[in-house]
Amino acid sequence: MEWRKWYLDAVLVPCALLVMFSYHIYLWYKVRTEPFSTIVGTNSRARRSWVAAIMKDNEKKNILAVQTLRNTIMGATLMATTCILLCAGLAAVLSSTYSIKKPLNDAVFGSHGDFTVALKYVTILTIFLFAFFSHSLSIRFINQVNILINSPQDPSSDDFGGIGSFVTTPEYVSELLEKAFLLNTVGNRLFYMGLPLMLWIFGPVLVFLSSALMVPVLYNLDFVFSSSNKEKCKVDCHGDSDDHFSP
Repeated sequence: MEWRKWYLDAVLVPCALLVMFSYHIYLWYKVRTEPFSTIVGTNSRARRSWVAAIMKDNEKKNILAVQTLRNTIMGATLMATTCILLCAGLAAVLSSTYSIKKPLNDAVFGSHGDFTVALKYVTILTIFLFAFFSHSLSIRFINQVNILINSPQDPSSDDFGGIGSFVTTPEYVSELLEKAFLLNTVGNRLFYMGLPLMLWIFGPVLVFLSSALMVPVLYNLDFVFSSSNKEKCKVDCHGDSDDHFSP
């Protein structure tokens, strides 16, 4: 059977994606079953406590809340801007002639035909577009939290034109904040997935190697390794079993 250059692309790139997807499925499972063994679950619990504390003593902590959420918006805006700039750059390459990629042909392992090159750029472009979309929605939810977290806790009925009293609960604000951070996390993970795929321009071998290297790095960043913290969090989790955690 004759060896074809596109065999490397057909094997190594799906394997690289499978490695990334498998790790994130495992992370999602741990967040749902043992939330305090992960940074995601621990931070989720801390954010809910923070919202409750801010809304309980809002008159003294309203400026702190606005500044904290503003910093979060700035981070999400930076990531969204980076994603859309990468999309614009990739779109410019796609709309240009393919002559700028011809000098790389001899150094690239795997297929480098017109269809494969177009598939590479369209795949990378799609991932960064979805990352931009996730960060944009995250900013939308954070802006809502920015207003609701400073809403009055004991409004009179006259404040609503006789409709009746209405109180924005910390649980509702926490849910909105968790949605914002969930979308922010999804956007970041898509961005991380897009970085190895950018190396696909130089061949599928680099895609697989970079994905295999990224998984242990993310594992060390996503999980809590302190045994004392795990034991303490197990007690808290048992006492508040109705809490929901989102990555």
